[in-house]
Amino acid sequence: MNETIVEESLHRAGLSDIYEKVRQGKRLSPEDGIRLYETADICSLGFLANLVREEKNGDYTYYIYNQHINYSNVCTNLCKFCAFGKEDGQPGAYCMSLEEIVSKVEERLDEPIREVHIVGGIHPELPYSYYIDMLREIKRVRPELHIQAFTCVEIAHIAKMGGKSIEEALLELKEAGLGSIPGGGAEVFSPRIRERLCPEKLPGSQWLEVAKTAHRLGIKSNATMLYGHIETVEERIEHMVALREAQDETGGFMCFIPLAFHPKNTSLEDVAPTSGIDDIKNIAVSRLMLDNFPHIKAYWVMLGPKVAQLALSFGADDMDGTVLEEKITHMAGGETSQALSNREIEYLISSAGRIPVERDTLYNVIKVIS
Repeated sequence: MNETIVEESLHRAGLSDIYEKVRQGKRLSPEDGIRLYETADICSLGFLANLVREEKNGDYTYYIYNQHINYSNVCTNLCKFCAFGKEDGQPGAYCMSLEEIVSKVEERLDEPIREVHIVGGIHPELPYSYYIDMLREIKRVRPELHIQAFTCVEIAHIAKMGGKSIEEALLELKEAGLGSIPGGGAEVFSPRIRERLCPEKLPGSQWLEVAKTAHRLGIKSNATMLYGHIETVEERIEHMVALREAQDETGGFMCFIPLAFHPKNTSLEDVAPTSGIDDIKNIAVSRLMLDNFPHIKAYWVMLGPKVAQLALSFGADDMDGTVLEEKITHMAGGETSQALSNREIEYLISSAGRIPVERDTLYNVIKVIS
């Protein structure tokens, strides 16, 4: 695109100073982030985010052959934005035995799965040994598999159930087979939001401490933000800045995943679902604000494949993976498929003008699809 036309467009959008910061690799301020959210010029916003995306990852777009296991939806937190969690004994509540979890892994031994992604509710009765034995049993039947398991909220609960410190629990989980930590449970760090929507959940400051402790022990993790409920733009930016500061400290975050709120079957059913513009803006703003995060994920399960595909031109460089049975989003009314094949993901990426790259959990390249 002609540079003069670009500069004129950015000037009309009131983003010229941010463009200069992006070109020079300077960190954006919270005020810059709020202005990016407020702009109506989605094309200029996408242009800026794409500059950073291509500077960091070129045309590469990553995906992984993975499997999801949600071991239990029994949960004491019962957050108002969640359709997944149930009280023990409530209709629809379930808890998988270790044998059932192992069976889920064994069912797919003939597939080249690289990662099993495991999250569940905050179960009041499962013993510490359940989580340790789960990891060991999965490693026994499939030792090469990378296990990405237990959100920071779950890890704090697991440590409490075992009478351990966070560090002690993480070291024992790591020894049992934990490879990395998913980014869930972060929601929005704002105390106002947590008090209103998830008062029983681990506070945002403690979520960050669990993540930083894991990083110091050599356990990488991801980070998320749940948007599109009652949070403000300012609270979204505060969330990103807190993550950015933690990343400055430890460097242990691999990827940021903005998660679109799905209101169906939650206590917030009267909240309108996010629009495509909302979704694209959150991808773009996060790419621009989180300058020290290597990757931004367009999680197709929540966004839908088509919006996720569009997001690859608005800052995202990862589409997650095959997934193979996901419950949390679909219990909240998600209408996307339960799984995509490698071929389908590669087509979505290549038809968006990007280069599909199969990766492992830690973003080591398995193969570039030319």
